[in-house]
Amino acid sequence: MRTTLIITDPGQEQAVALMAILASPKEFDVLGIVAGAGNTTLDHTVRNILQVVELTGRTGIPVFRGCPRPLVRPLVTAAHVHGATGMDGYDLPAPAQAAEEEPGVAAIIRLLRAADPGAVTILQMCNMTTLAVALIEAPDIAGHIREVVMMAGAYFEVGNITPTAEFNIYVDPHAAAVVLESGIPLTMLPLDVTHQLRNTRERLDRFSALGNHCGEVVDALLSFSETFDLGKYGWDGAPLHGPVVPLYCLYPELFSGRLINARVETGSELTMGMLAADWWQITDLPRNVNYIKDVQVDAFYDALLELIARLP
Repeated sequence: MRTTLIITDPGQEQAVALMAILASPKEFDVLGIVAGAGNTTLDHTVRNILQVVELTGRTGIPVFRGCPRPLVRPLVTAAHVHGATGMDGYDLPAPAQAAEEEPGVAAIIRLLRAADPGAVTILQMCNMTTLAVALIEAPDIAGHIREVVMMAGAYFEVGNITPTAEFNIYVDPHAAAVVLESGIPLTMLPLDVTHQLRNTRERLDRFSALGNHCGEVVDALLSFSETFDLGKYGWDGAPLHGPVVPLYCLYPELFSGRLINARVETGSELTMGMLAADWWQITDLPRNVNYIKDVQVDAFYDALLELIARLP
């Protein structure tokens, strides 16, 4: 079992990732969920997390408010993809549970300091502002982190919010630089992987065919958010991002990559947030990121389907 802290900003596909984690109580011991601002504003992401927690029946897991904006730059959201709430496509009931009063940064520091050295995996599925602030305020917490598994970056696929940058890094490139330079073991699941995972109509229909409420919700949410990407890419299905994080933790044998050096551009407006990924090992810089490049697509969707089938 992995002891985990989740940092996320649902977002339809982030909601599906969260559902996959919450479907796995024997595999993930979730200390808490921290909301970030990214796919939409912080008020919406907090509410969306609480709704997913209640949808899955995993109430009681504490939810915290992370940082409402990036370290340096104005907040950029993806309402053009996810809708005004960030989770348009299915109307879930208003949550009964409320977020904790303790700020997310303070919660991360407290929970990590209470854990054994190298005990906690951070499931990082949005921009890295809140984690970076926690590391800046309390550098000692790095020693309590087993690994940060993140959906972030791109090399072969380059960018999805600008021609050169992936969204989660672009929202706060300065925070991403802090995390990449932290010395913590890092696994990065980039667009190079997520663009291989396409939500074709046949795959989405399999979720609604499960016959449970959560399967119906997955189909509806991903059907809404795919509209923008289908027009953008002209593919037979929109890429699937967030669920790569829990699926990598549960089924690492489905993924392949290599240890490389990766840095983030923070100085040029032309390439702001671009990941300089040394895939071809051109430099002798320290290899700080386990960079995942490929995934077994059909097996991935089979595994995700099995997780969602566990839910109500």
